[in-house]
Amino acid sequence: MPGGWFSRKSTAHKASASPHRPPFILGDFSIDEYKPIKVIVIGAGFCGILAGIRHKIPNIDLTIYEKSAGIGGTWQNNNYPGLACDVPAHNYQFSFEQKKDWTTFYPSGTEVRQHLQDVVDKHKLMRYIRLRHEVVHAQYDAPAGKWCVRVRHPLAVDGAREDQVEGFEEVEDSADVLITAVGALSRWTWPDIPGLHDFQGALHHSAGFEPQPTRWEDVVEMWADKNVAVIGVGSSAIQIVPALQKRVKKLVHYVRGKTWLAAPLGTGLIRSLIGRDPADDGNYKFTPEEIERFKNEPGFFENFRLALENQFNSTFSWTIRGSPLQLQFQADCRKLMQDKLAKKPWIAEKLMPDFPVSCRRLTPGPGYLEALCEDNVEFVPSSIKRVTKNGIETVDGQYRDVDVIVCATGYDTSFQLPFKIVGRDGVDLNERWRPHPVSYLSVALDGFPNMFMALGPNSVLASGTLLPLMESQVGYAVQAVAKLQRDRLKSMEVRPEAVRDFDEYLEAYFPKTVFTEKCRSWYKMGKEEGRVVGLWPGSTLQGMKALAHPRWEDYKYELEDRVQNRFHFLGDGQTYSEKTLTGDRAWYLHEPYLDVPPLPID
Repeated sequence: MPGGWFSRKSTAHKASASPHRPPFILGDFSIDEYKPIKVIVIGAGFCGILAGIRHKIPNIDLTIYEKSAGIGGTWQNNNYPGLACDVPAHNYQFSFEQKKDWTTFYPSGTEVRQHLQDVVDKHKLMRYIRLRHEVVHAQYDAPAGKWCVRVRHPLAVDGAREDQVEGFEEVEDSADVLITAVGALSRWTWPDIPGLHDFQGALHHSAGFEPQPTRWEDVVEMWADKNVAVIGVGSSAIQIVPALQKRVKKLVHYVRGKTWLAAPLGTGLIRSLIGRDPADDGNYKFTPEEIERFKNEPGFFENFRLALENQFNSTFSWTIRGSPLQLQFQADCRKLMQDKLAKKPWIAEKLMPDFPVSCRRLTPGPGYLEALCEDNVEFVPSSIKRVTKNGIETVDGQYRDVDVIVCATGYDTSFQLPFKIVGRDGVDLNERWRPHPVSYLSVALDGFPNMFMALGPNSVLASGTLLPLMESQVGYAVQAVAKLQRDRLKSMEVRPEAVRDFDEYLEAYFPKTVFTEKCRSWYKMGKEEGRVVGLWPGSTLQGMKALAHPRWEDYKYELEDRVQNRFHFLGDGQTYSEKTLTGDRAWYLHEPYLDVPPLPID
């Protein structure tokens, strides 16, 4: 009509293809006709198993490579005497799992390992998992937008046992996305003690303890008339000492450092829920009647688990320097140790630190302090000078003959991986992580497109429970995979400035915490002072919220080859169900998609 906009001759710029950009052609696919995407996961511990469960993405090709002969990660590879979980059993499972028949409050390694196998079997994950397949090299091919992965696996002898091999071969694989789930505490080294390998008795490392035939009890049974030395005072040693004390002739415990021991968290709460005190060693061994209540009494398991989880998530302030909870917790730990060591009070003075509780990893250590008071245990606080062929000499000139040495001296916590990961432009991840590792929210790193991490740098916790945060880390990676597929992207890579900003946050956050106090801790790569590289900068709940809704604006993206329009993913203008006239074409009227707003109360 006259004077109307549509009757005028438009003077607007007419869109046209630039001389350097070909004309845009619509894709011949529907918006939800998902392109194939391949994902490789390294490791089949908790995070690798979770990745297998959560990657319910259409048209995905998933492979989980595990170097060990079984699933479970640290629970598969550790078999030392007394191995147990130091987190309550009912809380040491995925949020969606409900194992109710745990036999003890702090479950044995065997029970945890079996639970993980049950989860794998229930979710039918062995179809994705390749056991005894060790990733030895991974490199990003930028032109192809693929991760090229080299995997080493044994060649089995026909008709022979699984552990009989005639050699190894390396095979090549590739994927659109690489997820590392190897964990920070999976690589160990022998302590640097002069003469250690000249020792002619039995020499073991807690992380490399391989009992034959299958149980540590079978090995220790032969030590009944032996003098056994345990070196170290970390979480492993604190479990090994009480496990061996009742089974050996004499136990000599060499302790260079100091550590706090805590009462099991929530003892009063558990007493009120269960209706009785724990056993003498501080661990609850559930009776058949109690297990039956967990399994069959309505709400009993749920209330028990929720009450403990709530209490765990109420402990964050003890990580803050000088907080009332930190000071009270330190006083409680001091009293506990003094009371438990009343028979040998001098040990308490040698063992109790000057640094705050939680500066190094805290463990409840059921039975440890009690074992130190037994007559067949000798506590040696002097540093070791050397190991001879028959015993150990300390710097104070004392020498003791021993038949067995168990080194419970921890792991390599340098975050230097035992294999190469090479990112864009040939950047080696191990080189990038010198002198210390960096990351973006612990899950990604610039220069390494389409790579996501679970239990990477700054990813674990010193308060709260770790599994919910692990679920969030894996959930983040799954969301990233879905975005790559949905938007038909070649790559996504976190921006360097986002990594720098997270680094700046870390440097500002940790000085207010107890973790930067002077104590030797794996949180600081085994050093007394320095950067905190192991811990998430905050609480469990804060970390879950931080990862729940990814900041996709912190990434840069590459479109697929020969595609220059970011809306290419819109396809041919319809959904697959419309194109094929199949499926539900009114899905938005059903749960869980239907979002009914609540009515105002007043």
